[in-house]
Amino acid sequence: MARLQLRGVRKSFGPVAVLHGVDLDVEDGEMIVIVGASGCGKSTLLRIVAGLETATAGRVYIGERDVTAVEPAKRDVAMVFQNYALYPHMSVYENMAYGLRIRGMASNLIEQRVQETAALLGIDQLLRRRPRELSGGQRQRVAMGRAIVREPKLFLFDEPLSNLDAKLRVQMRAEIRRLQRRLGVTSLFVTHDQVEAMTLGDRLVVMNAGTAAQIATPMQIWERPADTYVAGFIGSPAMNLLPAVLEAGGRSARLEATGLSLPFADGPRPGPAGRTLTLGIRPEHLSPGSGGLTAIVDLVEPLGSESVLHAHLADGTQIAARLQGSGYSEGTLGLITTPDALHVFDRASGLRLERSAPA
Repeated sequence: MARLQLRGVRKSFGPVAVLHGVDLDVEDGEMIVIVGASGCGKSTLLRIVAGLETATAGRVYIGERDVTAVEPAKRDVAMVFQNYALYPHMSVYENMAYGLRIRGMASNLIEQRVQETAALLGIDQLLRRRPRELSGGQRQRVAMGRAIVREPKLFLFDEPLSNLDAKLRVQMRAEIRRLQRRLGVTSLFVTHDQVEAMTLGDRLVVMNAGTAAQIATPMQIWERPADTYVAGFIGSPAMNLLPAVLEAGGRSARLEATGLSLPFADGPRPGPAGRTLTLGIRPEHLSPGSGGLTAIVDLVEPLGSESVLHAHLADGTQIAARLQGSGYSEGTLGLITTPDALHVFDRASGLRLERSAPA
């Protein structure tokens, strides 16, 4: 196990800058999930850690060792890819043993490690099969097993669950988390799936256009997103972001879409009257009621114990609500929220305006 440190990591492909100076400290045994939309630089960052890409600037440290210019095979990291990257002509056993053989490990130790790892992953009955004879979930376990037998200092996962069906993804997600905790190996996991990110990571790195928009625990990011990008990315449906203007006294803001005045919870004032804001309201923090927003429901998604409503306000502003129960229908519906559920952002910069002490 080892600590991972990134210092000012930048990457450009010709004139195109992909990473803009990323700093990150991953503690020994920690699972960090890098999440973001396609093209945000998350996989490039992972490949720089692995040594598969060279940083244009910045340093990479594994433990106390500067590995910025060290070739991949000598970094003592193991990577699990989206497409499994198994050798099709080799059996499961041979795939798992190959990396140990080329390192010159004794045959009896290879046998022991492969058998122990296969039993850990529940694939000990598959060791004689070839990859083409395995299901997607079995192939993913083999790919993980090939990484585990090496006992590396660092695990790297590049969207390893993307090719699995929804049910299997949930199962494999839980297995990866249990294994990582059991083995205690420092890990980086890249995904575009926010559910994977929220459930797997000790901390998340939310990437936006080559920068780390926020690095924090899943619940810190959920409760106190650093800016409107993070607020709109984490959550399903995404947080509602509504333009507003701070009213005189600084204790409330007027929504531009409807003219409705929404009071803030107790806390410092977010600026002078007239300051332009963006108010964030998570869909699950809305509930049916009068005296609040008047929404025109366009679509109802019944989910059993709850329903997701897609609606718009009078000026066309889109809004979503995640409500308990069922039986909702298209048409007009009043929605209310509470002052402590409001997230306040500066409209010009998109940055969060702190209004109360952390929960």
